[in-house]
Amino acid sequence: MQFIDTHTHLFLPEFDSDRDQVILNAQENGIEKVLLPNVDRTTIEHLLDLVDKYPDFCFPMMGLHPTSVQENYKEELANVESWLDRRKFYAIGEIGIDLYWDKTFKTQQEEAFRYQLDLAKKYNLPVVIHARESFDEIFRILDEVIDEKLNGVFHAFTGNESQAGRIIEWGFKIGIGGIVTFKNSGLDKVVYNININNIVLETDSPYLAPVPKRGKRNESSYIMYIAQKIAEIKNISLKEVAQITTNNAKQLFRL
Repeated sequence: MQFIDTHTHLFLPEFDSDRDQVILNAQENGIEKVLLPNVDRTTIEHLLDLVDKYPDFCFPMMGLHPTSVQENYKEELANVESWLDRRKFYAIGEIGIDLYWDKTFKTQQEEAFRYQLDLAKKYNLPVVIHARESFDEIFRILDEVIDEKLNGVFHAFTGNESQAGRIIEWGFKIGIGGIVTFKNSGLDKVVYNININNIVLETDSPYLAPVPKRGKRNESSYIMYIAQKIAEIKNISLKEVAQITTNNAKQLFRL
């Protein structure tokens, strides 16, 4: 069985002491590829160094994370676009709106999101959307700009069935991670009603480790726990989950 972790921050300092071992653990557990979302200009070098070291395993995205949108966001966006002209990336990400931590730069976050959606159309790349306490804002913007050139995934999905349905209608995928294993998340009921052809797997490591690793540092090898939970919810085999979600990821990111 082969899996793809469509969202891991493997380049962050949390992995500095054992990154090579974490990658080995992932490969030994059937993870054939991982996708790396950028955060801002401070993470690009670390991300690309990792991609250059493991070119058949690590696949880069380029984008500005919403929590990194501050006074200098226009410079950050110019830097994102300059990189898109310099080498191959597999998505614009991670982008979106985050109103959980701080609403100070809400207007700038919306502007940065629109700008990066335009970049996705210009460079013919999928988008990886971070939506935290911001579904209404993101849906409003997408309603205005959605067309046949735009597709992608709502990463770390925590919405309801109605929101999932709207996302799927646009042709986007739903990114399911460790939250689906949390006892009171309610995400299991939403996943039950989503066709698995619309789901891709992710860890968001080092964050959001699934049960039974909850509270520990997450890593790509733990995708197995997420896949097992989906197999249980859907009453299908683990092999089927692996096959379908991996194919979904390959199609979306053109791997």
